[in-house]
Amino acid sequence: MESFSLILAIVVVTALAFDFTNGFHDTANAMATTISTGALKPKVAVAMSAVLNLVGAFLSVEVANTISKGLVDETGIRPEVIFAALVGAILWNLLTWLVGLPSSSSHALMGGLIGAAVASAGIGAVNGDVLVTKVLLPAVAAPIVAGVAALLASRMTYSLGRKADGKAAAKGYRAGQIASAGLVSLAHGTNDAQKTMGIITLALIAGGSLAPDSDPPVWVILGAGLAIALGTYLGGWRIIRTMGKGLTDLQPQQGFAAQTSAATVILASSHLGFSLSTTHSVSGAVMGAGLGRKGGVVRWSTATRMFVAWGLTLPAAALVAALAEWVCRLGDWGTALVAVFLVAASFAIWRISRREVVDHTNVVDDLAVGAAEPAGVVTTAMAAVSPPPAGVTEDLTATLPAPAATPDPKAPSAATTV
Repeated sequence: MESFSLILAIVVVTALAFDFTNGFHDTANAMATTISTGALKPKVAVAMSAVLNLVGAFLSVEVANTISKGLVDETGIRPEVIFAALVGAILWNLLTWLVGLPSSSSHALMGGLIGAAVASAGIGAVNGDVLVTKVLLPAVAAPIVAGVAALLASRMTYSLGRKADGKAAAKGYRAGQIASAGLVSLAHGTNDAQKTMGIITLALIAGGSLAPDSDPPVWVILGAGLAIALGTYLGGWRIIRTMGKGLTDLQPQQGFAAQTSAATVILASSHLGFSLSTTHSVSGAVMGAGLGRKGGVVRWSTATRMFVAWGLTLPAAALVAALAEWVCRLGDWGTALVAVFLVAASFAIWRISRREVVDHTNVVDDLAVGAAEPAGVVTTAMAAVSPPPAGVTEDLTATLPAPAATPDPKAPSAATTV
């Protein structure tokens, strides 16, 4: 019993560690566009997001129930299996954070849980209907729906504000962007914090501490909310750099449209119990908003790397989790070996990240650098056929050199003069 209680405690601590990585990994979802447009200072933005993540954790338990009661067969799951699932999810979160790619923490967790469950009890341990309807289909639909909504909202916004004073409109949209960013943070807490609640609840059920089909206890909700809020406050500055300017250049009107569209999709999915990726929703909305402005383009080279990471998330996390579960099956020393590997790998990734530090003091500068990066073939082609915004033509004309005077054929040449 002592050994079992110890492994259960390790699972709870590891789940909270995953929730912490989820917080700083996904801060960019709510605050990258707000920071990049100058609507909020970086530290103020992440502090606001952290508080609203904590509040959002208490609004619903539908997504938590999807994980603890629906995705896998809880009767055949041991705490070691859940520990292995968390190992796969944490390592994938840290690796994608290191390279600044906004991948899905939600799908990393789902992939880890699926891989560990299949390695432990076979393919029958996964409920295929729940996986398809509440994980895979929303993964495909969310960025498309959010992107189309943001594109239409951006175009409508520019159309309605055509005659408005430029500075006054920008100021108003920045205020609206702050409100919409808060809504995204609230939605993120409602959706993503619940995933950790579901994992801890599943571990408690597997360990016999909770009856089957139980809802998350209050201390689990509070712990998950605090962990994701703390991670959010520290800020995932590398991913903020990618989301803020790496995908597209956003004006306040576009930032407001993108965040409002993403928040609507996330809150609707949380109400329905879909284990939605907030990263997919926000990224799709940002790209849609980028194309919603006349002459606006998306940096498809960055987007392509992001799409590849999305496709690899589930299988990569599942593979690592399956290997971790196999080692854990060797006994207590196997579980200890996996724990040591997790700590050592996490420390190594952190040490590598220190070679190029990105934090609140330089993320805005880095955003400006990201805006000047080469746009890629698709973006260049789209920019070539798009009319320039008003005022650009005059600026270009002013900077062009004056045409050379046509020589007069009757004028004497320099050689003749000499």
